[in-house]
Amino acid sequence: MNYRHVFHAGNHADVLKHAVLLAWIEALARKDAPCFVLDTHGGRGQYALGEQGAGPSGEAATGIARLWGQPALPPLLKRLCRAVANFNPDGRLRHYPGSPRLALAALRAQDRLAACERQPEEAQALRTALAGERRATVHEGDGYALLRALLPPAEKRGLVLIDPPYEAQEAEFPQVLAAVEEALGRWPTGGVAVWYPIKRRRSLSPFFRDAARLAPRGLLCVELLVRPDDSPLRLNGSGMLLFHPPFQLDAMIAPGLPALARLLGETGASHRLAWLRPAP
Repeated sequence: MNYRHVFHAGNHADVLKHAVLLAWIEALARKDAPCFVLDTHGGRGQYALGEQGAGPSGEAATGIARLWGQPALPPLLKRLCRAVANFNPDGRLRHYPGSPRLALAALRAQDRLAACERQPEEAQALRTALAGERRATVHEGDGYALLRALLPPAEKRGLVLIDPPYEAQEAEFPQVLAAVEEALGRWPTGGVAVWYPIKRRRSLSPFFRDAARLAPRGLLCVELLVRPDDSPLRLNGSGMLLFHPPFQLDAMIAPGLPALARLLGETGASHRLAWLRPAP
């Protein structure tokens, strides 16, 4: 695998993914019972963006940097900016936390996190980033393969975040759906959040159809396109498939999507929130 998330940290896809992740964790925290979060593709935990907050590729400049310092953001985006600000105590956007650090910071004392990372160098960086955290464990290896060892947890509530690099593009969808089926089969009281890239959206229809079959307790689709999906050569947007999401998570997400499209999008930007399989 040649993918390194540092080149994309803080971009529009990260903003959508992490805003939804934090909303889900906040919804779980409405109840006192402990919860568990499993991140199957954890990365290194934190990414340096440099003095200008742009990162090595500049993608954060059109992502999280466009939200930074914005007044009157909707709660979905305000929650994310507040979380990122905790990793930038001097007020300057120099660091962007990955999913494991954001999730752990949002979890409570009674909750737990497990993060998987296949690349040894990245896994070691993640261990360093989470050092001293008794609520967190890092597992070096294939996140898909580790599902069987890590699920079900002792906790009844929580979620599995599946966020692969999609180096094989749409060829990875069957593996993603197999992982969803494994996770929900082993942990039926938990939920699963899957991030996916959008280049040409119409090509995703078989993926959506197969995903809906795995979600008897509801499948919610959240998407942000920062430009029209008319080119297969670039990331035009991304989405999240939320299997068995908490009650009213859709209402927590909906008000933030128009602001995301307005602040991060180009001409032709759009957003979508739809139940692909309604919750019973």
